[in-house]
Amino acid sequence: MTRSAIKTSNAPAPVGPYSQEVTSGDLLFISGQIPLDPENGELAGTLFSEQCHQVLANLKNILHAGGSSLGQVLKVTIFMTNLGQFGESKPARTYIEVSKLPKGVDIEIDAIAQISEVS
Repeated sequence: MTRSAIKTSNAPAPVGPYSQEVTSGDLLFISGQIPLDPENGELAGTLFSEQCHQVLANLKNILHAGGSSLGQVLKVTIFMTNLGQFGESKPARTYIEVSKLPKGVDIEIDAIAQISEVS
């Protein structure tokens, strides 16, 4: 089984020694994404909703670079500093409360997705 790392400038560069995404067979394994703006590397907003929006945009761009999409995500893990921030919204996902995340952000999401079939 061939493995390869994929990198896109449409998502922030890794803040540590890891790849944005690694493929194995027909699967993409995306490292945890935090709400950094890929253009300047800065935190994208201070509100939780702004941070969520940026994390999802980063995931979408990495998925696209790897030949996949948000609709092909099989599993996500969400790390949050306060599980109460989602309020009444309780989607079926794995949530893990942590004491601290890189750069002091409130949320980080990793994902596993299937690669699109090439016609």
